[in-house]
Amino acid sequence: MQLNTPEEEIFNPLYTEKGVRVFMKRDDMIHPFISGNKWRKLKYILRQAETENKKLLVTFGGAWSNHLLATACAAAKFGFQSVGFVRGEDVNNPIIAFCKLFGMHLRFVSREEYRDKQRLFDKFYGTEPSASFIDEGGAGPYAAKGCAEIISELEQQYEHIFCAAGTGTTSAGIINGLIENKLSSQFYAVSALKGGGFLEDDINSMLTEKYPFNLLTDYHFGGYAKTNENLITFIKRFAASTGILLDPVYTGKMMFALHEIIERDNFKPGDKILAIHTGGLMGLLGKADSIYSVT
Repeated sequence: MQLNTPEEEIFNPLYTEKGVRVFMKRDDMIHPFISGNKWRKLKYILRQAETENKKLLVTFGGAWSNHLLATACAAAKFGFQSVGFVRGEDVNNPIIAFCKLFGMHLRFVSREEYRDKQRLFDKFYGTEPSASFIDEGGAGPYAAKGCAEIISELEQQYEHIFCAAGTGTTSAGIINGLIENKLSSQFYAVSALKGGGFLEDDINSMLTEKYPFNLLTDYHFGGYAKTNENLITFIKRFAASTGILLDPVYTGKMMFALHEIIERDNFKPGDKILAIHTGGLMGLLGKADSIYSVT
């Protein structure tokens, strides 16, 4: 694991024109499969499982879930067995293949069954004392605790911090890190989901104390894992100009939002802005056809 990941400056003519400096916390470099917020979310979940003498990690996700893959790899690496409940029909894709390589037992369930995850766990593993329930995406207080450590690693202070949001756990953790370190950066959670307004309450529910933040809900590009030509073009141009890959589900949408807000002159000259790269680059494989077709 590579922790204390670098804060790499991103150069772009727009940033120079507007007089701002943009940096990226490269958590995508933590591990090839347990990258970004996936490791930070799992870190204390795994420690608690060890403390409770759990042997089996049971978690949930869609067929393209980076969390499923990260859990499968982490389980193999740290001596656990793993089970993944997968929403939808059995499919053959790179995520599923890697999960199987790491020894994860996969159970494909209907979308209706998937809605009640605790019931699924209780039905199949409720009588197994060595089984540990891990919510979809690793969401929960242990995950937020791990994400808070992002702030304590920073080498400099920033006026603004951006992060993509799915469950809001990573955002809550980062805000808690700001609170713990007595910092006052403006925080922006960029919802990757359509109708992401609910994230405001979800994030607030995980905070150690009140902290104002900005929830951006207009950059979902049609919904979770949805894209369009504008987003794919942005991701391709960003990769070609920086050497850094963004995934189309989370980080691509976050950087698109950041870039557009800079264009609107929402920041002052001299401001330093940090974008958190939360990994998840396997999401690119699910959009290979779109990437190929957009010039």
